[in-house]
Amino acid sequence: MKTLELSAASKPLAEYARDLEEAVVLTKGNKPIAALVSLKNIDLESLSLSAHPEFLEIIARARGELAAGKKLSLGAMKRATLPQARKRKSVPGA
Repeated sequence: MKTLELSAASKPLAEYARDLEEAVVLTKGNKPIAALVSLKNIDLESLSLSAHPEFLEIIARARGELAAGKKLSLGAMKRATLPQARKRKSVPGA
C-alpha cells in the first residue's frame, strides 16, 4: 500500500485512479484522510457493507466472541438456524 501526502499530489485524481495498481492512502499532515482502491473485483454490495457501521459492529462482535472461545461447529450452527436440519435431527433413523 502506498501513501501520498495530499499537498504532494501533482496529478489530477483521474490519473491516479487510472494508474492504480495498489491501494493509495492519501494523508494530510501524516494522518490518513482518504484512500484510492481498485474496484475491479468488488461488487457494490461488498463495497457498501465494508463501510457500514452496523455491519462493522457485527464483525467486531463476532471476532470478539471467537477470540473468547464462543464458537459453534457447522453442524450446531445448521441445527440452530435451518428448519430442515432441526427436523432431520428430531426424526429417528433419518
